[in-house]
Amino acid sequence: MRRQGAVRDLLSKVFCDAEIRGLLTEWHRPLLPLLTIGNSLTTEGVCPQETAKVSLEVMTPSGTGPGDQNGLMHLRDTRAADLPSLQDIERAAGEPFRGIGMADVADDPPPSVAELERHLRAGLSWVAADSADRPVAYLVAERVDGALHIEQVSVHPANARRGVGRSLIEHAAGHAVTAGLPALTLTTFADVPWNAPYYLRCGFAVLPEDAVGPGLREIRRREAAHGLDRWPRVCMRRAL
Repeated sequence: MRRQGAVRDLLSKVFCDAEIRGLLTEWHRPLLPLLTIGNSLTTEGVCPQETAKVSLEVMTPSGTGPGDQNGLMHLRDTRAADLPSLQDIERAAGEPFRGIGMADVADDPPPSVAELERHLRAGLSWVAADSADRPVAYLVAERVDGALHIEQVSVHPANARRGVGRSLIEHAAGHAVTAGLPALTLTTFADVPWNAPYYLRCGFAVLPEDAVGPGLREIRRREAAHGLDRWPRVCMRRAL
């Protein structure tokens, strides 16, 4: 335990040095096992002097997810070849809605390849990949009302409840801070346990109606036209 504490102290100093931090992607992997917190590995909060959460290639233990071999996952940019896999993840991630009486959501088709390509070209698409480098979760985003809006974050059910989605959100938060954006936003179902209640635990807050900007209002209009307002939905924001 004392050795792990010493490593944490060292990493805290290292992560706070911008020049050294840029070199970490080359050698951080051997140290990550010493940062185990519960069931996930994270560098969140390692540098209290910075508002940004360090977002390296976060590894999290996995179970029997698609393609899992040695139980490690990593985050990376999405590639064009990944896009059909993202659609498969979205279909699988929709199935739990069937069990809570929201079959229409479960049956909703995934984003088109063209839509996913738009996020990829913008540099706002990331995946969590397994040890064979196959995606098991993804997040796509866009700029809306001066913030980074999480358009979709989905985790394959076989890899759920292991901090994978949270790691993707933290990665997006780090990207937003680097880009000078003050917040993350999203829209979600208010009463689905793995939607709004989960995002509250991730640091989001429900936006009051008079604080919803024009971009988010347009997103909500499209969602209502698509039939999603059959169940209560909310806009949420996380200051960075």
